Amino acid sequence: MPTPKSQTMKPQTAAKKLGVLLAETPEEFRDGVVSRDELNALQADPPEWLSSLRRNGPHTRQETARRLGISGSGLVRAGVGEHLTTDEIKALLDEMPSWLVAERDILAQVRAEEARVKARNAEQA
Repeated sequence: MPTPKSQTMKPQTAAKKLGVLLAETPEEFRDGVVSRDELNALQADPPEWLSSLRRNGPHTRQETARRLGISGSGLVRAGVGEHLTTDEIKALLDEMPSWLVAERDILAQVRAEEARVKARNAEQA
């Protein structure tokens, strides 16, 4: 019986699963395909380039939003269109502009409402 072929994915998919921007990855990563085994190895024991990207950025929109404590929609409403580095995110958190305070409040209200609905549904079940 022949051995099964390893599942592969496009570099864009692998970068998304790793939580990094494809444009910031090394050229050899962008130009090839990534097998499931290679992806698992990168997740289990990240090389320096991956650790550095995760630590310093630039970060994906989702990671930027998470680090700021707001939603992805909040980033759009605020007009934050580029991918921010860790230092830029820290500067925003230190400055705490009014839009960031408002977006954090909105997310807190949304989460509180989701918790209320979940509790209500659990009571009814």
